[in-house]
Amino acid sequence: MTLTTPPELMPNPLRDPQDRRMPRIAGPCGLVIFGVTGDLSRKKLMPAVYDLAQRGLLPPGFSLVGFARRDWADQDFAEIVHDAVREHSRTPFREEVWKQLAKGFRFVPGDFADDVAFSNLRDTIEALDRERGTAGNHAFYLSIPPRFFPDVVGQLKQHGLADDSASSWRRVVVEKPFGHDLQSARELNQIVSEVFAPESVFRIDHYLGKETVQNIMALRFANGLFEPVWNANYVDHVQITMAEDIGIGGRAGYYDGIGAARDVIQNHLLQLMALVAMEEPISFEAQSLRLEKQKVLQSVKRPDRLDLCTSRGQYVAGWAGGEKVRGFLEEEDIPNTSTTETFAAIKLAIDTRRWAGVPFYLRHGKRLGRRVTEVAVIFKRAPHLPFTETATEELGENALVIRVQPDEGVTVRFGSKVPGTAMEIRDVNMDFAYGGAFVESSPEAYERLILDVLLGDPPLFPQHEEVELSWKILDPIIDYWAEHEKPEPYPAGTWGPQSSVDMLARDGRNWRRP
Repeated sequence: MTLTTPPELMPNPLRDPQDRRMPRIAGPCGLVIFGVTGDLSRKKLMPAVYDLAQRGLLPPGFSLVGFARRDWADQDFAEIVHDAVREHSRTPFREEVWKQLAKGFRFVPGDFADDVAFSNLRDTIEALDRERGTAGNHAFYLSIPPRFFPDVVGQLKQHGLADDSASSWRRVVVEKPFGHDLQSARELNQIVSEVFAPESVFRIDHYLGKETVQNIMALRFANGLFEPVWNANYVDHVQITMAEDIGIGGRAGYYDGIGAARDVIQNHLLQLMALVAMEEPISFEAQSLRLEKQKVLQSVKRPDRLDLCTSRGQYVAGWAGGEKVRGFLEEEDIPNTSTTETFAAIKLAIDTRRWAGVPFYLRHGKRLGRRVTEVAVIFKRAPHLPFTETATEELGENALVIRVQPDEGVTVRFGSKVPGTAMEIRDVNMDFAYGGAFVESSPEAYERLILDVLLGDPPLFPQHEEVELSWKILDPIIDYWAEHEKPEPYPAGTWGPQSSVDMLARDGRNWRRP
């Protein structure tokens, strides 16, 4: 029998491999999801797989294996995926795409400590290699709490599922949180690194997959307009905000004891800060990007007075979206003695020549005024203003604001003369919106990240060095809070506790109201 390569998988002799505009299509491969019954899988992972298939970026023989403690057959699993895709996919549902994709669905029931289940998983993968042509290439997505990592990774090793070869690969995808402090992060890294090589470990920070986050690098390094003023000579300070208008919902079991700082600042916001502050990399290859981000994290200087340069809050009952909502301690399954913070703000300094004297303010909270994530670079006032005070009384500071979500884009704020005979200056905005400038909608972050895993392209995934450096920054702050600070109450629907306002007021500054 003669084997022929399907046309979809044959190399295109006219394609320039350096042309990044051309789509990168994954080769023969499959994806195994542990924790496939969870919200992340249902709302993000399975719809992202479908959207990739819809865009023609998955191979014809792609396989998706679910592993969970459910008594399901393959067709039951397919129905679950179907419902998730119908409800949450970004692209329209097409029956022909679905039928092709569903041919590769398999389900393996079992517990993480069940040897028989992992033997069945190995048999399933081997069968897919024969039937679907996945060629031994499989990624294992651990969409599970970190306490189960040792069990799953150990089982993968024991049953030979983590073994790659010269002609095939095995990769593991780890969802946050990457530990709850520096010590636990190192323990998790040790567990994973004993089974998988560093280049085969992909730590998901979905914020790094967002188009607007990647646009930070394009904005800085593809334009001669911004980089010359991207330093302490011109920048007064930087504010990085991730605000949510929702409460904890059904995440009490995860959130209580974790809190805002561990949940968001340690990963998302410190990564955003690193992208904003890093030096220009020699290329956008993974090693070059990681090196520059690590330099930033290594240069972070924590304030001496943590009582004055941090803020910790917990929402109480208030109004959000025109509705009366309950406080954190009244949420289901939250003990009324919980001291978990739902708001955290910190002031950091980056001890480099570029950023000497420029404070970086990071904040995250739940039940705030609105849902928004943004990076605001606030510039110093002009050294000489030949205007009267009344002419510039409405003039603020120049700012460049990168809107990560929900209204993706960039705003530049500057002073302009008000029409009329008098010389009166007022702030105006110049706005770029992704939705207005580009016809194609931005892919979901998980689409980009899952495809990069299947391609083995790691620039958007932090390595363990970045994770550990982030914990080194945050651990002393969390330890201080545990000993000295109880979270300060703030009403739902407001912008956090008074201590957060005071933190900037001491420096003669104010938080932006997005």
